[in-house]
Amino acid sequence: MKVFIDNHKFHYETENLTRVFFPNEKIEIFRQPCDIAEEDTPFIETRLEAGDDGISIFVRLSVGDYQRSSTTKLPPDTPDDEQERQLAILLFNLLSEYTEITPPWGILTGVRPIKLFRRLRESGGEEYARSYFGERLLVSQPKIDLSAITERNEREILKTSSPNSFSLYVSVPFCPSRCSYCSFVSQSVEKSFKLIEPYVELLCREIEETGRIAAELSLKLESVYIGGGTPTTLSASQLEAVMSAINNSFDMSACREFTVEAGRPDTVTQDKLRAIKNCGGDRISINPQTLNDKILEKIGRRHTAADFLRAYEMAVNAGFDHINTDLIAGLPSESFESFKSTLDKIAELDPKSITVHTLSMKRSSQLTMEGMETLRRDIRAAENMHLYCGELLPDCGYEPYYLYRQSKMVGNLENVGWSKKGSEGIYNVFIMDETHTVLGCGAGATTKLRQPNGPYIERIFNYKYSYEYLNGFDEILKRKGRFKSFYEEYGL
Repeated sequence: MKVFIDNHKFHYETENLTRVFFPNEKIEIFRQPCDIAEEDTPFIETRLEAGDDGISIFVRLSVGDYQRSSTTKLPPDTPDDEQERQLAILLFNLLSEYTEITPPWGILTGVRPIKLFRRLRESGGEEYARSYFGERLLVSQPKIDLSAITERNEREILKTSSPNSFSLYVSVPFCPSRCSYCSFVSQSVEKSFKLIEPYVELLCREIEETGRIAAELSLKLESVYIGGGTPTTLSASQLEAVMSAINNSFDMSACREFTVEAGRPDTVTQDKLRAIKNCGGDRISINPQTLNDKILEKIGRRHTAADFLRAYEMAVNAGFDHINTDLIAGLPSESFESFKSTLDKIAELDPKSITVHTLSMKRSSQLTMEGMETLRRDIRAAENMHLYCGELLPDCGYEPYYLYRQSKMVGNLENVGWSKKGSEGIYNVFIMDETHTVLGCGAGATTKLRQPNGPYIERIFNYKYSYEYLNGFDEILKRKGRFKSFYEEYGL
């Protein structure tokens, strides 16, 4: 799809909104007047014309036999954000008409809609936030209700953070195999086994140095999250080494949550669970994604539904009170009935929290009516899956406590964390709201230094891949020197 940006600066929103409707297509941006004459070339033309009598916004969509345009006229003093919103609405309406798809988040394309809802509520109250989402952003009523409940639950957690608070993220970028839908920076054990031992050794050194700096700055550790990848790809002794490095390097007295991703059931063993428990891990995540074995095989998971149930029972018997399970709505070829069966069975297990993701599409396709029909079917199925979550889970005692989105998600939908009251994953809330500093250790980890009494966030990146991490370790330690100067500059 070719998208022409003529005489305006709203290319980012225009591209993102186009991608909502054409998630599998290559979007080409041209910052120039439209110069296409051939009707068989799909394109979008967006144009702004400013004059003494006002600002005209023009949008045209051309796909095969579909040829439509729309325009609006605004006062000459209309601010940029309102011009952008009006352009987005024109484009949204044309794309909805052509595709016969009405995304429930309207013209919202950002990762953190709950942060926006919170800002609106703080400035004008909840009813103002609700009406703004519905009337000005075209968000559907179910998503408005979901936003309001999620923001309310997040609010209580955010109050517990203080200006000197921080969370720790530790990356273990290894998996037993790569899932077909995965977009994370991780490596399969088959290809990178020889890197694991030296990686763990340097990771422990980075943790120690990070802890030393945090202590000098008198920062207060609120939560720890060991993610990946699949941390339980490590052996029990390697897990113990990493977790012991954390316990020995940081003041854990104020830490309220210590999460370890045990995401792949085929990596869960009794000795690993024992190591996690003995080292203070109090929240783990064991993720079936689906309990349909045919779908599991199709997406490249090397476990069955029975393997998940065994791993879950093992974790319960090991004494873990807080077990999270991840599911994915919109997996390739999974029907609503299959997803419903999975959710029903997971709810019967009664875990403390359930996270429902939406598939982020990485496959490519051509702009054909067959492809569009498939897209419509996928979107409706995924939306029905989320609607069923909203029906079943509250009846089982769960409430939504955090929400975020990713690019190319089926139907521009969302990922939602559901939990029992008092069992919310506080790290998830802190990282999504960008509440306080998050110090990152390991390959692919990002440190986010948050201004203690202001909105400014500064990011410091570690090298993405494990081999880069090993080769550039001295540079990674050098970058941590910015921690001190940041807090000297912005105070505590």
